[in-house]
Amino acid sequence: MAKDRAGLLCSWRLGLVVILLSGCGYQFQVGGPGPTIGEEPEAVPPEEAPRMAIPIFENTTFQPNLELKYTNYARDEFAAGGGVRVVSGSDPADLVLKGKVVSVSIPSLSFTQTTTLESRVTVTVYASVEDVRTGNVIWTEHATASSEFFVTNDLQFNRALQDRALEQSGRYIAEDLASRFLHHLDLSRQPSAGTRE
Repeated sequence: MAKDRAGLLCSWRLGLVVILLSGCGYQFQVGGPGPTIGEEPEAVPPEEAPRMAIPIFENTTFQPNLELKYTNYARDEFAAGGGVRVVSGSDPADLVLKGKVVSVSIPSLSFTQTTTLESRVTVTVYASVEDVRTGNVIWTEHATASSEFFVTNDLQFNRALQDRALEQSGRYIAEDLASRFLHHLDLSRQPSAGTRE
């Protein structure tokens, strides 16, 4: 009986080792653009995408240096997926994205009678895109994003946490603006209802 149990246990362990070793190296991967629902939008070839200049944002808040960081976030996001080719200020452009950081609020979320425990950074940015050829504003948008942080007894560390929350909000805003503008471009490229067959 003991030999049968030992043999069964040994066989079971050997089977487990074989199963584990045979599964090594297998992994799931997703290739290609992924599934789409409905008609797939036509991709704009890079040479046909409009060229966009993004000058440094205006900052009307008391938070220093947001204009530089938020401009860089916008340039990165629009270059990555905004349907445009971002060009430097000296290169010719078809479009100009102008941004303005209009508000920053940092209210307390949770607190005791004497101490703030958690705060939230909320930032609002106004953006507009101008057609250089006509001088007309073709798109305007307000984007707001928030990020929370816990407050500690260390004032320097709190400032670092607040700065990180401001940066995270800026990244969210840049992603939001680029996504909305890409949607705007997609809609403007589609034929109107009267011209469809």
